[in-house]
Amino acid sequence: MNCISSILPQASRHPLVATIGFFDGVHLGHRYLIRQVEQVAQQRGMTSAVVTFPRHPRQVMQADYAPRLLNTFEEKTLLLSETGVDCCILLDFTPELAQLSARQFMQMLATDYGVQVLVIGYDHRFGHNRSKGFDDYVRYGRELGIEVIRAFQLPPDETGLAVSSSRVRQLLLQGEVAEAAQLLGYRYFLQGEVEEGYQVGRTIGFPTANILPNDPCKLIPADGVYAVRVTLLADSPQSVDGLVRTDALATYDGMLCIGHRPTLHNGPDRSIEVHLFEFQGDLYHRPLRVEFVQFTRREQRFDSLEALRQRILLDEQQIRTLLRG
Repeated sequence: MNCISSILPQASRHPLVATIGFFDGVHLGHRYLIRQVEQVAQQRGMTSAVVTFPRHPRQVMQADYAPRLLNTFEEKTLLLSETGVDCCILLDFTPELAQLSARQFMQMLATDYGVQVLVIGYDHRFGHNRSKGFDDYVRYGRELGIEVIRAFQLPPDETGLAVSSSRVRQLLLQGEVAEAAQLLGYRYFLQGEVEEGYQVGRTIGFPTANILPNDPCKLIPADGVYAVRVTLLADSPQSVDGLVRTDALATYDGMLCIGHRPTLHNGPDRSIEVHLFEFQGDLYHRPLRVEFVQFTRREQRFDSLEALRQRILLDEQQIRTLLRG
């Protein structure tokens, strides 16, 4: 997949079949939409494309808005590349772009990027104040030479609910990481660097790595203990086809705790600590990726470090069994 920056006019030499969205999470609903774009492009002998934005539009329009994102920008572009779509058009969402009407936005897509077919998500709206709807897009398309197609919606799952980014966020904030993975099509993950911690874990036989996420806007799941798989990453990311890729060096099973360390009177500070099974060595300042497999229990306060140690021993036994299964 090639990423085309918005600063390059006439970036595409081929007519495009495109869809538009922020695509946070690149979940199964997004992938279902993108597959339809790919199918239409194949039928017409065109190039498939997604049009998206590096930053959440509300971050541009509201300076104090702090979204809870499922993906960083780099993660999103990598996940989009895995869908098989031919290219990704990255538009900087500026105040000027926000003022474009839906027709002006479609005109830009046609003139600057060669979009000839636009596949519209079942509930997606764009343009200034998002005031126009599908029938308006079809009318503008006829005037501009763009065929507008309404996408099919991914059928609801057994709960009767549609797959959406907001639903995934809700599940993660409840600690339901396994359920979120079913909607995402992959395990939810955090990436970050190991920072200096309190080093209490090693005194009770469970050294932990304290993870500082790469992006403060990345959503952190609910406080509690989780079964996880942890991948050690190379220190220097590589740029391939405009995408930032980080090589995986080794993967370990582990257990992770998110919370305020009440037994150790940590106060309001929230920490993310992970213990890697079978690992020996120094992790300080190393980049890691943590994939959430299963929530196992809520965080709780213990009367002593020994009581905490005994609980962690039980956690380890349970999580090893779970991950082996």
